[in-house]
Amino acid sequence: MTQLTNTEKISLEDLALIKKSRKNLDEISFLMRALNTIGTPIDSGLELLPETVQHKINDRIQKALQLAVKANLKTFNKEKTNRTSSNITYKLITGLSGATGGFFGVAGFSADLILSTKFMMRSIMDIARSQGENIHEIEAQLACLQVFALGGSSEDDDELDTSYYATRAALHTTMNQASSYIAENGTKKIIETITSQTAAPIAKLINQIAARFSVQVGEKFVAQAIPVIGAAAGASINVLFISHFQKMATAHFTLRRLERKYSKELIEETYTHLRLNSNGN
Repeated sequence: MTQLTNTEKISLEDLALIKKSRKNLDEISFLMRALNTIGTPIDSGLELLPETVQHKINDRIQKALQLAVKANLKTFNKEKTNRTSSNITYKLITGLSGATGGFFGVAGFSADLILSTKFMMRSIMDIARSQGENIHEIEAQLACLQVFALGGSSEDDDELDTSYYATRAALHTTMNQASSYIAENGTKKIIETITSQTAAPIAKLINQIAARFSVQVGEKFVAQAIPVIGAAAGASINVLFISHFQKMATAHFTLRRLERKYSKELIEETYTHLRLNSNGN
């Protein structure tokens, strides 16, 4: 571990970016804070969901992530580089999807989840590109998928270790295995097999990310469960949902950009030091 005095090597502008990214990543998620403000009975609703429904939600999440990766590998515009990300456009699209899906309650949830996850993934890729990532590289594609595992942490949420670098460390081995598998087999084969278990390392990574993503999707499910009433909730929750993940993605890819500029070790050390100081205050 390098000495803390090495943080002096980081410019004040970049240090401010690390502080902002840490705040956005490690505080209680924007989504949960907003839902608590409007009084949505999320926690009690999740506890009342039958186990069979919870399993179905998990299956839909895995399917949605698989289809999102598959669709975006095939269609993202290769000519766009380092332009400002189109966050508002994606909010409008996912909001419309949420309103349509929420109108039909539980029946419309699966279609909304698949569509909204696809466009959230597209938005995440757009943000990654705007931060200098080559989103056609294997490692950058997987880093985009990783964003769905980022949920923020707080004193009220101690069941999962959701701190940013802890999450990256937890996914590190699976990410490397998935990256090697894609490199060996080629993107075309991955597109053909990603929705089946034949792409085992990819499936394992998606399952691992889905386990974290499912906590937040379950909250969304409860909010949209009542038809018609769920239409308004669906639009609102989807906008909150994508706003949350856009914030996670911006922080994530800002830190990755700074890691390329300095070093991963220095940025992680600085981030951890800031986090410890914040918790101590």
